[in-house]
Amino acid sequence: MARKIALFVALLATALALGPALAHAFALVNKMGLSRDDYFIAQKAYAGWDRLAYLLLVQFAALVAVVVVSRHDTPALTASLLALACLLGAQAVFWIFTYPANVLTANWTRPSEDWGVLRRQWEYSHAVGAGLQVAALCALLFVAIRGAPQR
Repeated sequence: MARKIALFVALLATALALGPALAHAFALVNKMGLSRDDYFIAQKAYAGWDRLAYLLLVQFAALVAVVVVSRHDTPALTASLLALACLLGAQAVFWIFTYPANVLTANWTRPSEDWGVLRRQWEYSHAVGAGLQVAALCALLFVAIRGAPQR
């Protein structure tokens, strides 16, 4: 039962985290063509999205739980470790590329001279994060489809 609960929470949290990640990725093409002023206006839509960090904490905890309950099932353990690595990779990309752009632009409220470079950094880092979240979901779906090992 612990495996089912951990997997359910991990799948749900990962799916919910994927929503905003894909929203960023799907908006990328349209946003890259915006003028500086229009881009800064569009970025206002993300005010408050930092609260999604709580969801990522739930996702992390649930993925760790899935890893623990899968420790005796090598294929499921490998897939759950991959999902966890994808989340950690997405977070590394965020903190190395996305967050510094947020800081340098005061969360896109203060244009800087290199705003175009920062826009590319911000947009593409979000796209990479979305790809990693998709990979995490796929790895978890493998664990779910595989089912519990037979004893």
